[in-house]
Amino acid sequence: MAATPVSPAKRKQILRVIFVSLLLDLISFTFILPLFPKLLEFYRNLEAPNDSSSILNRVLAGLNAYKQSFSRPISDRYDIVLLGGALGSLFSFLQAIASPIIGTLSDRYGRRTALLWSMSGNIASVALWVAATDFRTFLASRVVGGLSEGNVQLATAMAADISDDKQRGATMALVGVCFSIAFTFGPALGAALANIETLVANPFATAAGFSLFLIVVETIYLYYFLPETLPASRARPATNGSILKTEDEQRGVVRTNSHTLLNFTHFIFILFFSGMEFSLPFMTYDLFAYSSAQTGKLLGYMGLIASILQGSVTRRLHPLRVVQLGVVTCAASFFMLGQLKSETGLWVAATLLAITTATVVTGLNSLSSFEAAESERGGKLGNHRSWGQAGRSCGPLMFCTLYWWAGRDVAYAIGGAGMLGVCTIVLGGLKAPPKSIPR
Repeated sequence: MAATPVSPAKRKQILRVIFVSLLLDLISFTFILPLFPKLLEFYRNLEAPNDSSSILNRVLAGLNAYKQSFSRPISDRYDIVLLGGALGSLFSFLQAIASPIIGTLSDRYGRRTALLWSMSGNIASVALWVAATDFRTFLASRVVGGLSEGNVQLATAMAADISDDKQRGATMALVGVCFSIAFTFGPALGAALANIETLVANPFATAAGFSLFLIVVETIYLYYFLPETLPASRARPATNGSILKTEDEQRGVVRTNSHTLLNFTHFIFILFFSGMEFSLPFMTYDLFAYSSAQTGKLLGYMGLIASILQGSVTRRLHPLRVVQLGVVTCAASFFMLGQLKSETGLWVAATLLAITTATVVTGLNSLSSFEAAESERGGKLGNHRSWGQAGRSCGPLMFCTLYWWAGRDVAYAIGGAGMLGVCTIVLGGLKAPPKSIPR
């Protein structure tokens, strides 16, 4: 808990700023998700016939060599999907590098300062997308974005700063609600804006421009309305260059769950879960000939269910129970997807995955924040996010390799077995921190 308790009115005001800014940020972030296939196809058609030595053509050549190594052929239809997956993995890898640094800087110089610098990088990233008339510029925008995006982890740290032990779980669920709302409506809005062409050299400039507008508005809003949530004694270095310690921290921090265990749990869960997420478009097309619009409807349904659960169930349950519920439903969905025979089964599995989306990461973030002292919260949460992003950078490639080498049944069976391993860790290894239990 913060050194000086935050008044209810002040806490409500800060939570409102966190919610609005994070929602703007995530809606802007999700604009690009449904555009990836057409966007990458545009750059491929633009550059492929003209310059065999371009960055895009070298990347495509490597992906095709990888694709041809499979025991059964992968349709050319998936060239763009694989390229999008490669870019997603790159973004997550860069986030894994940047997150601990951003978190540690927020512990030293304050959340507000770190967030405003992060927003400067986000503005530069989206501005590059607006100007991206070639793949090289677009790639640069993703690199800058991957290295500068810190909004989610800093919002989580700020929410923890202003919450006492009883409020922590419900406050963390607020961050999850932002995710669910953004992923339900952001992609649809991005797809609609992509139909409005304002720049021939970059047909996606309208969506990119509106995304930039949202990021700029968010930055101005944060600058004027977000106060520093880190207590003053923690936000400045001591005269000898070290960070000042609170009385509780000088006595030492007693942890119920080590951060190593929490971070490993986050990594292994995201490793399997993100691989399954990325394989869904492959599977729905192979089994039911789903179009992109039909797959988008399925994902939108999952986002809607997750947002309802975040606001009604997740915020009321203990964080450990939230994680336990999510990993069990995830394991069940893996085995269901491996034996899928009907669309009804697909939607039932999607409902289970929506429960997972609404619970696991939110619960793990809460547990991680309980185990972090005031002076290290930003860094610990940054490390926690880094491990998750490392899993997300590896999961799609590993799972899709397994999917195409061994087949759907084997891939999802192995994924389910891996998730049962996660269940073992969560159910048998993680404990409820004493201060998280209502008295």
